[in-house]
Amino acid sequence: MYLPTVILFAAVAAVTAAQGTNTSEYSVREVGARNTLGWRVWMEKKGNPISPWHDIPLHPDSRQSNVVNFVVEIPRWTDGKIETQRNEPLNPIFHDNKKNKPRFVASFFPHKSYPFLYGSIPQTWESPHVKDNYTGFVGDNDPVDLFDISSISPGFPGQVKQVKVLGGLAMIDDNTTDWKVIGVDVKDPLAQFVNSVEDVEKYRPGVTKAFHEWFIYYKVARGKGLNTIVGNAYVRAETMLAKLVESHRHWADLVQEKQDKGEISIWQTSDPRLSSTYVRPEEATKMFNIPEKSSVLPAAPRPAPYERWYYLDSKFKLLVVPGDVVEVE
Repeated sequence: MYLPTVILFAAVAAVTAAQGTNTSEYSVREVGARNTLGWRVWMEKKGNPISPWHDIPLHPDSRQSNVVNFVVEIPRWTDGKIETQRNEPLNPIFHDNKKNKPRFVASFFPHKSYPFLYGSIPQTWESPHVKDNYTGFVGDNDPVDLFDISSISPGFPGQVKQVKVLGGLAMIDDNTTDWKVIGVDVKDPLAQFVNSVEDVEKYRPGVTKAFHEWFIYYKVARGKGLNTIVGNAYVRAETMLAKLVESHRHWADLVQEKQDKGEISIWQTSDPRLSSTYVRPEEATKMFNIPEKSSVLPAAPRPAPYERWYYLDSKFKLLVVPGDVVEVE
């Protein structure tokens, strides 16, 4: 079923403006052992499975366009490469893999693993069919990423937070556009004092620079080169918010099947007007053969190369002393 994009936007805006997003109504259904390929986290609303990508609104309240919903995939100070699964029904959170092994991120001194909360913004899509007019590259085929610089709780996979947008980094990854939004949890006391990256510098000196640099060098230990940040600086909050409007339009085209979805699963439980992809929430568990309840196993140990720090010189080149072995994949 095809719906004019403006109608879809208006419907979503009306609901979120009137009701807002109550993050307490979301929960998770976790199955398996962390750090393994079989581990999954399904998002729930009122006890029924939903898609964290398609069923959670972009904005908790459409009257506050600078605040977005944010789905935590990677808690602060953890190193598992956790993502939203594109090709499984309802897009559960899973542990990404390379060569059929779970992927992790190395710790570079003085940071421990991911130095912030990391995840995605629902109802956005960096379309691989459209060149970004800022970067000149097509999108990476995922929701827009966000890193939350809050100092409060480290979060957990599947947590839904409300985050104020402060700006963003236009990263190029394998010749695709991969925006990184910088934001702060509205519950953090800092949030009321900051509206931009420049404001953050007043209260958290050095933080935005350190995180900017982290995105440039975080792949170095596994033999990759430095990532490119277009302009080598943060874009303003206004620019980033405009990009989110674009990515929301691309997502609307995706779920209405106006764009080639490729491997992406667009099953959803929130909009029966999209009849070809709609499933009633109470029927989703059975329809997609999802475990009926959480069954969490002890986490598997991390590989030894991720139990240590790595060091870089002033040009972000890996420093290795004689006898040191780097086995990061």
